[in-house]
Amino acid sequence: MNTPEPNKILLRDCNAVKVPEGITGVLKKGNEVRITQALGGSLTVEYHGNLYKIRSEDCDAILGDHDILTSPSDKQDEEKETAVDDVWEVLRTCYDPEIPINIVELGLIYRCEMYKKADKINIEIDMTLTAPGCGMGPFIVDEVQTKISALPNIDVVSVDLVFDPPWNQEMMSDEARLQVGLY
Repeated sequence: MNTPEPNKILLRDCNAVKVPEGITGVLKKGNEVRITQALGGSLTVEYHGNLYKIRSEDCDAILGDHDILTSPSDKQDEEKETAVDDVWEVLRTCYDPEIPINIVELGLIYRCEMYKKADKINIEIDMTLTAPGCGMGPFIVDEVQTKISALPNIDVVSVDLVFDPPWNQEMMSDEARLQVGLY
């Protein structure tokens, strides 16, 4: 879902991150919010003219018991060995909280490599942001690390933010550019 919904009343206090500043805070029970984006297991809501990202563990404060926000990493078979394609699939569940496009299609992932050591797997990722000063950077990195760490046999997930080369709109996939009207 990436279309605006009717306003919702917060069912309980919930943690939130102000977008794009990256400032953490709490939205209080009883306040009214509008869901602007529900992708990748998290929500972006508008509250008093500002955008806030709500992580999956707090989405029940808005959605109640609805379980519409599961991601592929939640459904992994523990017996199956993780492949690099699984990592890319999980990366496609991580979204920029302001733009309804995943970080792979935005062109933010520069490198994703898998190294096997005995029965454990290490993942190394180089990624960038649409703007070097984006306050959401640490939260996007944390989401990437958390989701990939949930895959079977993952030992270490290393995500490095890099800014060379600087991101530009040409790095977006054709589909992403169409979606935001750049064609």
